[in-house]
Amino acid sequence: MNAYLYIIPSDCWDTIKANLNMDIQDGISKSVSDAPPSHYIFKIQLFSLLTKHSVEKYESREFDAVGYKWKLVLHPNGNKSRNVKEHISLYLALAGTSSLRPGWEIHATFRLCLLDQNRDHYLMVEDATGTGKRFHGMKLEWGFDKFISLKDFNGESNGYLVDDTCVFGAEVFVCKEKNITQGECLSMMKDSIINKHVWKIENFSKLDAERYESKPFNAGNQKWKIQFYPKGKGSGQGNYLSLYLALADPTTLPPGLKIFAEMTLRLLDQLQAKHYTGKANLWFSAANPDHGWQRFVSLAYFTNPSTGHLVRDICIVEAEVTILGVANALS
Repeated sequence: MNAYLYIIPSDCWDTIKANLNMDIQDGISKSVSDAPPSHYIFKIQLFSLLTKHSVEKYESREFDAVGYKWKLVLHPNGNKSRNVKEHISLYLALAGTSSLRPGWEIHATFRLCLLDQNRDHYLMVEDATGTGKRFHGMKLEWGFDKFISLKDFNGESNGYLVDDTCVFGAEVFVCKEKNITQGECLSMMKDSIINKHVWKIENFSKLDAERYESKPFNAGNQKWKIQFYPKGKGSGQGNYLSLYLALADPTTLPPGLKIFAEMTLRLLDQLQAKHYTGKANLWFSAANPDHGWQRFVSLAYFTNPSTGHLVRDICIVEAEVTILGVANALS
């Protein structure tokens, strides 16, 4: 389907409404047009069965208009969530938003339509102000709670419902579009789950690489790994063992995603269960994918047989990860 961009100057709107002989009540304009809606037609056969089968809401398939995807949302007996009774509720919803850039915002005017099958013309319903509605990530749907009363809709002389068949439609006109100031949404987690991973490291005395990593493990919706520096890192190099928690593949994170996690890293005492523990609440992201301690424990203490951390040249590292919150780019 071809899509066209209509731009209507605000100072022309009153003239247009007058020429269309609009009826304006309660902020809603109603007019009549012989031309069918230019962007979408939605025909329903056996409309009465929607009520019989308790269909409270129906969403049409997506359609293209002025470069975006939309759909119609119909409540055949009124939008119950808004306490609408004895009316049909009809809305225009923006769809396919995952392809839009973060911070998108679209201002659009639109007309929702209903065919009078007796006279072969359309009832056009729109906002009386003509200023348009602002579609964005937190408001994807606009329309009319009381699009038409069920009394008028069912009235035989009106021609809206003939042989239990009706036809709705939509026209969309984009006034302007822009990218708003970018932001983020922080979602804190309630009743977070503790995720535990145990890593057994053998032949410690023979480890000669700077860093070793555990197998990836799951915590929240991400994969993590433990990083183990047997000869230390940074300020701990040579005299300390360094231990870190890291995102397994930070390059796959969506832009702007940050993860607030409680992490606990332990060297297990294999003799007396007096484990050596580090704990912190920290933010992880693609820019900061790992956190830990360069001086987690001194090598002198770690290798002392009486501490139980190194037994038969084996040490055991344990990680506990609890996701406390997630921050995403506001879309």
